[in-house]
Order: sequence, then C-alpha cells, then structure tokens
Amino acid sequence: MNIDRVMFGRRSRPLQAWNFICVADGGFGDVQNNRAQSMAWFQGRLYVGVTRLGRREPNLSDIDKGGVFQRRSPGPGRGRLASYAGQQGQVWRYDPGPERWHRVLLSPLVDSPDGGKAPREVGYRKMVVFQGASDPAPALYVCTISPLGSLILRSQDGEHFLPVRRPELKSPSTTWSFRTLVPFNGRLFTAPAGRICGEFVDRNASEAAFFFENADPVLAKWRAVSEAGFGDSTNETVLEMASFHGFLYAGTLNPHKGLQVWRTRDQRAPYQWEQVLTDGAFRGRLNKGAASMCVFQDALYIGTGEESRNSVGAELICVYPDNTWDLVVGTPRYTFEGPKFPISGLSPGFDDPHNGQICEMTEHNEWLYAGTGNLSSILSHLRRARRAGREGCNLWRSPDGVFWEVVTSTGFGNPNNWGIESMASTPVGLFVGTIGLPAQSPSRLALAEAAVSQGGCEVWLGSNYGL
Repeated sequence: MNIDRVMFGRRSRPLQAWNFICVADGGFGDVQNNRAQSMAWFQGRLYVGVTRLGRREPNLSDIDKGGVFQRRSPGPGRGRLASYAGQQGQVWRYDPGPERWHRVLLSPLVDSPDGGKAPREVGYRKMVVFQGASDPAPALYVCTISPLGSLILRSQDGEHFLPVRRPELKSPSTTWSFRTLVPFNGRLFTAPAGRICGEFVDRNASEAAFFFENADPVLAKWRAVSEAGFGDSTNETVLEMASFHGFLYAGTLNPHKGLQVWRTRDQRAPYQWEQVLTDGAFRGRLNKGAASMCVFQDALYIGTGEESRNSVGAELICVYPDNTWDLVVGTPRYTFEGPKFPISGLSPGFDDPHNGQICEMTEHNEWLYAGTGNLSSILSHLRRARRAGREGCNLWRSPDGVFWEVVTSTGFGNPNNWGIESMASTPVGLFVGTIGLPAQSPSRLALAEAAVSQGGCEVWLGSNYGL
C-alpha cells in the first residue's frame, strides 16, 4: 500500500524537522564562511555559493535620517579593501553518491586600487542553470559579490568558472553584486543590487532600478530592458524576478513608499510594463522590498523583507494570473480592491514579528516551503539574553498556500542560524542553506560590528525517501 497516497492523496509526504540532517556545518570548517547564499542543482550535483565577510557592511538600516552612514572611516593608512584581506568567496560541490564536499572555486586574488592584492569576489549571490546561444549544453551561471565590482561567471563542467560579459553600467567598479538571475523566453535576465560608496557598502540599493537581458552571455552584449525605476525614482533596485504564466515579474526595493511589482510579456525592446502591486501592497514602507518569489499552484508568491533591527514581521502575498492578489500572511487592511485579510489566519512573520524577512521560497514534491530571517538571534546575542528557545530561522511548509505548518522555528536547533538564505529542490531531497552568527564573541562591541555578517553557515538536507 502506498502510504503517501492514502495520507495525502497524490501529494508526497511533507518534510518534518526530523527528516533533515546537517550535511555541512561550521561554515565548511571555517566560521567566517557565514552565508550559504546561493544553490543550484547542476549535472547531478549540488553547488553552493558561500559568501565570506570579515566585518559587517553598512546597509540602509545604518543610515541616519540625513543620509549619513553611521560608521567611522577605517583610519589613516587603511584602504577600503584592507578589511577584505583573506575574505575569498568559495563555491562548494556536494556529490550525493559518496556524500562528499569539494571546494571547486576559491576566489582569486587580484591587484587592487589600494595596492597589493584583494579577493576578486567575497561571495556568490545567485546561481542558475541556463543554456545561451553559444552554450553547447546547459551551463552554470553565477553572480558574484565583489568590493571591486561584480561579475557574472559561467561554468560548463562545474570545475572551471570564467567571467562572461557583464552589463554595461555607469560605474561598474562600484556595483556590489547582481542579486538575481532568471531565464525567460530563451534569455537570461539580471539586475544590479548593491553599491560601493567610498569606504562603505549598501548591500541592496543600486545606482538605479533597472535590469538587463542577454540570449548569449558569452558573446553578446547585455541590453537594458526597463526604464530606470520603472519611471519611479524611489525604486532603488530590482530585488527579485520570476517567470510566471507567460510573464516576467520584477519586484523592487522601495524604502520610501514600499515595494512595487511589475510584469511584462514582451520579447522585444522597448518592453511594455504593467504594474501589479504598489506601495508595499498597501502596507507602505513596512514592506520595503520583494525579498523572494516562487511560483506554486498557478500563483506567484512574494515574500517581503525588512532589514532593520526593529522588525514588524514580513508578509506573504500571492498574485494570480489576472493580476488580482491575496494577502496570505500579514496585517488586515483596506485597499483599492476592498479589505484584505490574511487567508492563512497568520499575522506578519508567521505570527512572530522577529521574522523580518521571507528570504527564500521553493516548491518541493508539491509542497511550498518558505524560509525566514529571524532577528531574535541577533538581538539575543547583542543583549546576551535568550528568548526561551525561540532564537533561530524558521522553515514553514504549505500544501496549498493557505494552510501553513512550521518545520522548524529554532534554526534546526541551532540559534546561530538566524536566516535561511538558499534552498534547492533536488532528486535527493530539499537542501537548505543558512546564515550563521558567531558561536562566541569576546565583547559586545565586537559582536555589534559582526553580528549580521560573520559566523558559520550550515547546509541541511531534508528527505523522506525510504521511510
């Protein structure tokens, strides 16, 4: 008898917390490998892009009302790149056969404007498998995070990673990263996210919110296919994109009025864009950005994100092909379409305001999984206090997008796992990559500097095969 069919009809058995095992911990043996930031299944193996930062980079939450970064200069004799010494990004590969990890890429050191050497990149923000016009077979494309200007890498064999053409920007050397990579209608789309501002870095906002397409990233130039900010200068970047129902969707970061979502089905420039959501889905600045997108059961699910330490909880929104939408998790409110109530019955952050970001979502075996970034771990470390075991990122699951159950609310039992940064549905199970905090810190001051961007990441594999 097929127990799965008896219990769940045609749906496979959902993953429980005990179905997950840790297949990599402690930042692959180095706690400064703090973010398992990107994942992709390529040629029968899992690839994980690791971001490695030695100090916390200022972001929007570190800017005062006058627009001034609240951080001191590195001081006389210390260039901007000095703090990145030794912080070389890495790509690791997991072979499910012998169950072994191999580091297949260590960022090379290159000449820096400050003199000496600096890592070409400190991390890898997105991975996707795509076959361009010049690719003889599907290749692995990877967006880098770099203090010298981001690149897009390509690998045909999972061993050798070479840069391809990158989009032409006004200031390519100040582009911190490209945050998203999405194939759509035979072309690859990406958008710059993050900018280097003198001694500081803003990890998300770019010089303008626009993005590019390329059908042949190896040989052809990238082409801009959107007006800056979609005509709204308050849109600071395009955070996420997704292909859904014949349209390409783009979600913005807008800390002034709230996120926007736009879509197009054009295949030739100039693209015609249609607005789907505005003003943070009528929640305003409390929904600053579209942190994640995932297609599930003929709807597009959008997770919001808020990076300040005074989190009000993230929301989950689903958009239908006819441009109508529902509030899945969030705060009841009135809109131009009438009142909106959370159809799940859950308040922001899945009933926990510390879940300030829905960082990643994916479908696995007909279930939708959503991972959060939970600020309770950071706050507990800063205050040197505990919240009765509630620290750690959350992983939630749903069979229909309406009814939600928690898989873990404690970072798989590790309070240092404050966020779920990446997920990959594969033939061997669901892989989940975390953001790690330091296990210990010698002082509160040191921890305040490093809390968000140091610590050892972990990779977990969830599977119920054989049960």
